Amino acid sequence: MRALCWNGVNDLAVETVDDPRITNPHDVIVQVRLTTTCGSDLHFINGYLPGMKEGDVFGHEFMGEVIETGSEVTQTSVGARVVVPSFIGCKSCWYCDRDLYSVCDTTNPNAELQQPVFGYPTGGIYGYTHPFGGYQGSHAEYIRVPFGDVNCFAVPEGITDEQALFLSDAVPTGLMGAEFCDISPGDTVAVWGSGGVGVMAAHSARLLGAERVIVIDRFPERLQLARNVVGAETIDYSRVDSVQEALREATGGRGPDSCIDAVGMEGHGTGVQQLYDRAKQLLRLETDRATSLRQAVLACRKGGVVSVLGVYGLTDKFPMGLITNKSLTLRSAQQHGQRYMPRMFDYVLQGDLDPSVLITHDMPLADAVRGYELFKEKKDGCVRAVFRP
Repeated sequence: MRALCWNGVNDLAVETVDDPRITNPHDVIVQVRLTTTCGSDLHFINGYLPGMKEGDVFGHEFMGEVIETGSEVTQTSVGARVVVPSFIGCKSCWYCDRDLYSVCDTTNPNAELQQPVFGYPTGGIYGYTHPFGGYQGSHAEYIRVPFGDVNCFAVPEGITDEQALFLSDAVPTGLMGAEFCDISPGDTVAVWGSGGVGVMAAHSARLLGAERVIVIDRFPERLQLARNVVGAETIDYSRVDSVQEALREATGGRGPDSCIDAVGMEGHGTGVQQLYDRAKQLLRLETDRATSLRQAVLACRKGGVVSVLGVYGLTDKFPMGLITNKSLTLRSAQQHGQRYMPRMFDYVLQGDLDPSVLITHDMPLADAVRGYELFKEKKDGCVRAVFRP
């Protein structure tokens, strides 16, 4: 089959690789109909996350059609149109039993690579470095889905492929981040980043009852997307002296009730701190440019919540003292997509959510290298590039 492979830092190619096979009786093989870029991929493409090997097929956000099932799969049938959460659950361990699927105790066969760093291993994820399981990713014609009955969700009639695609990762990540904020009527939520996850976090905050949502970014087309889709207020951080002061002024001096960081380790900023972070990152003295995280902690009102959705590694100059002295609550996780799937289906069917608005570029898998260039460099207004194998 044809697939998009990682061959080194900033070295991608569409190549012919072996088709996936059933290796466990609980496996399912899915023919990928749609798969999409994600900002998390950029961290290993750019060389800031270790653990990729030459020839690895990557990608973790996808939907498709079931074409083969293992002998012990009972609830997922051949021909079903399914969406698959990016983190793999087993539904039998202590964590899955509590809907904490991204920290499943069963689905990471390379747990020994994570344990020295994390203390305990996370669950496996498709196409996202060998410490996270080394699974073949979704930027391919076919993909093996372990525990098919747990991880394949039949897409209801009335939901398009394009809408279902983002229920794999962007929507549940955003919804989880908004849920972390414990939103009350009248709350103001600030969101850093107006990419796919940021827009879905902002939209989810609206669905959960936020009165005001303020989105921070620097790309005019992304800020316009947040205004159009969410009805958000926006701040172009490149045009203000201080994001904190802009948010203070917008909230009558108190600050947002909750702040969501949907940017992560390759955040962009201005001033001396940005130069410091870029220099240390280039020298591999730290992995993170944690601009958005620092701003969120600084800007959040006292007693508020900071919800962290961006991927981070080793963060320098983390303002722990502010969290303590401002009585902030810090919440973070990789998304537990299986937990949210029924609710997300309902949102789409009721017309409350249309994730397909994230698609700016739609192309065949053969053009995936160009798609990632557009996505990485944010060329031609690219928010998400979608590939059709």
